Amino acid sequence: DRGLNYGDGIFETIFIYKNEPKLLTAHINRWHKSAAILGMELPPKKDALEKIITEIISKKLLENGTGALRVNWSRGSNNNRGITIDSDNKCRFWAELTSLEPSFKIITALISSQERRNANSLLSQCKSFNYLQSIQAQRLARKEGFDEALLLSTSGEMCCSSTANIIVKRKGKLLTPRIASGCLPGIMREQALKKKLVEEAELSMHPESGDEWLLINSLSCNPIHKIGAIDLTIFKDAQHFWEELLIE
Repeated sequence: DRGLNYGDGIFETIFIYKNEPKLLTAHINRWHKSAAILGMELPPKKDALEKIITEIISKKLLENGTGALRVNWSRGSNNNRGITIDSDNKCRFWAELTSLEPSFKIITALISSQERRNANSLLSQCKSFNYLQSIQAQRLARKEGFDEALLLSTSGEMCCSSTANIIVKRKGKLLTPRIASGCLPGIMREQALKKKLVEEAELSMHPESGDEWLLINSLSCNPIHKIGAIDLTIFKDAQHFWEELLIE
């Protein structure tokens, strides 16, 4: 399978609450956009996926009806070896469901000194199988005693963490790195922009006095109290902010 051999695939992680998928349309739209960017056939549409999700949830008893559903779409298998795509490749779908409670714990972070997101690559807009850069950045951050890694982009601006988008509360405004930085267009980030709760900005790696930093994705909303040696004011009401974004 090309997803296993080359990371040639895309996925979405969907929060399940009370046995129902949240923000499913937004996830499917991003999934389909990623497939188009990568020249893949489109993954299942909403009607088909809803039936699959209902069946999956019915077969696995989620604790408190809460979990994480990962839907996967690889480019399928090659008849021959090598990276060249066969003309008759058929994409492959599978899903994984895990009981999970969202995380709101306060964390520490270290800016990666080695790994940078590519601001010029369309791949940065795709949630692909290839997470080696994120794994390496987070592994080294944890080796230094921090919970998470923050990544700069090749343009030098602050971009994202290994698995989440960044939101900064600065002088009464909520800011998030611009898409041009190479950050992933996260679903919760897009919700915050759509609701006009945050605005895009070019952010540097240096926190300002009074800043409150937050990492957010579909499964967590974690305030950062320390970046490297710099102590930060803790972002208040992170859970309430995250839950507000789940409302379509």
